Amino acid sequence: MSDAKFEKIIELTNDAEARLLHAHLEERSIPHVIRSYHDTAYDGIFQVQFGWGHIEAPAEYREEILRIHEDLAGS
Repeated sequence: MSDAKFEKIIELTNDAEARLLHAHLEERSIPHVIRSYHDTAYDGIFQVQFGWGHIEAPAEYREEILRIHEDLAGS
């Protein structure tokens, strides 16, 4: 995982979505990082402009992550 190049895969709308997706990716051992746009110095103003945050992962997992996200959104 340390040599893998991570890229932005999907935008997240809130903390609950981020936690749920994180749990499913961990369960499948998919390497990923959750990046929140929250900045305590500006009291979260960037989340209002840009959304909650996003998931970064190696490009080879893009389709699988998008499929998992779609499945979760449908349930």
